[in-house]
Amino acid sequence: MRVPFPPLPKFIHLPFLDDLKHKGLKKAVTDLADDWTTRITSGLNISDVRSVLRGDTPRRPNPRLTPHAEGFWLHMKPTYYHNLMDGLYPTFRLGWLATFFFAWEILTGIYLMVFYTPSPLAAYENMLAILSNVPFGRWMRDTHKLGGELMIIIVVLHMLRSFVTGSYKRPRQFTWATGGILLIVTLFVSFFGYLLPWDQLSLWAVTIGASTVGVTPLVGREMDLLLRGGPEIGANGLLRAYLLHVIALPVVGVIALGVHYYKVTHHGFSLPPEAEEVGTDTARKVPMEARVYFMPKVMTRELAYVSVLVLILLAASAFSWGYHAPLEPHADPLVTPLHTTSPWYFLWIQGMMKLGDNFIFGAVIPFMIILPLIVVWPYLEVGPSRRYGSRRIGLSIAAFSLIGTAALTYMGTPWFAVETSPDQEAIAVLLPQTSPGPLRQADWEQLPYGTFEARQWATAPTRTLSRLLQTFHEGVEKAERNPRYSYVDPEGLMIIEDWQPDLKKITLRVVWTDGETGKASEFSQVQYLHHFSDYGQGE
Repeated sequence: MRVPFPPLPKFIHLPFLDDLKHKGLKKAVTDLADDWTTRITSGLNISDVRSVLRGDTPRRPNPRLTPHAEGFWLHMKPTYYHNLMDGLYPTFRLGWLATFFFAWEILTGIYLMVFYTPSPLAAYENMLAILSNVPFGRWMRDTHKLGGELMIIIVVLHMLRSFVTGSYKRPRQFTWATGGILLIVTLFVSFFGYLLPWDQLSLWAVTIGASTVGVTPLVGREMDLLLRGGPEIGANGLLRAYLLHVIALPVVGVIALGVHYYKVTHHGFSLPPEAEEVGTDTARKVPMEARVYFMPKVMTRELAYVSVLVLILLAASAFSWGYHAPLEPHADPLVTPLHTTSPWYFLWIQGMMKLGDNFIFGAVIPFMIILPLIVVWPYLEVGPSRRYGSRRIGLSIAAFSLIGTAALTYMGTPWFAVETSPDQEAIAVLLPQTSPGPLRQADWEQLPYGTFEARQWATAPTRTLSRLLQTFHEGVEKAERNPRYSYVDPEGLMIIEDWQPDLKKITLRVVWTDGETGKASEFSQVQYLHHFSDYGQGE
């Protein structure tokens, strides 16, 4: 039974009310929902959506092709795939994973931007506020940091898979080049984001990374000043890093990603080497019997991947034993921490710089390695086959590159060709400058007042103090065994004082006799430890 409605004023015209008057409530609501569904899906009505979810055979003409032609989101997705692409192999869904993490970084980054100010006067305090006062702040920061690290790994694995399978060959040379651009953008987005917490680790890691620019002949000094914004990284450098991290490089990444997806859709996903010859355009030459349509099978599977990844990311930072993004002491341009390195993905360049001239080994050789692999190599290897047996030279180069990168990465760590005075090393085992360390994370209640010798760790009054003194003693013994220094009878002392209520002053001291001069020497470092500091005491 239709419900009569009073007439509306002439200046008010709502089509839905007209439909409600002429069609009735049920029919009008159903038609409105169907119309909105068609608009949102770019061509699929409710019946079509139900058919997709059920996996029914599509009617003719196939309405599932319309969203790919008219929709904003799906126009870069193929309408159908080869059935060899239905499983994880041969792409391992690495490209989709990289896209997901890129989107995740944008969403979590926008959330963090609301509570962050790119200024040395406020950045570190903002990070503390995000960790303690902002709703879901620690969660967002942890997953943002973890997502960025995973994105780098996945993009590298994606490029490696494409190289090993020969997917860069004709007609996909430019597709490979856009992937290389995305890899470079990913690395530098993460690099400039490294500085934003404004702690010791981030400041000096970026300082070391930026130092390679200054050794470039003729323009090195100007480029270094442009990047830093001054003689050293300060307010101007932090603002530049922030703008590059949140605006400039993401815009370049979005453009490159759009071009990359367009080329992938245009030429199709590369099939396994044994199933595809060089020059085959799989996007246009998929037999009808071998087609797997994006909707519903591929779409539902990708949505499942997204759901699982979100749960993994959230779970990875939700528990005390999970991943937590580090936040070290406040940045201090006047104090260089021990064993400072560039971010892990640039350690291979830092290791190469230890071999000789910074400009040659830090700029020229990496450029000569990266450029051919990204641009030139697809045009050099023009063999008629993608099979592994026909590409021994390319695969050998890939294997040697991986081995060389691993070796150079190790050389970039502090454990290779880096020497620090043993007394500082002995104290650094308890008070590292780039991480909280054992002493800052110790149970505050188990640090009693008094002076304690490291060698007498076994008789310490508390278990926590005994463990700390044992670690300290092992560091002092290592200093005594160092052949490059003459340390006679070194001794470690830990002095704990109740400085104020809920505040302890802890002095670590190493005393020894110089074997060459016979003079007594010492080195000490002071740490104030508050009862309610956020280093994880007692956990």
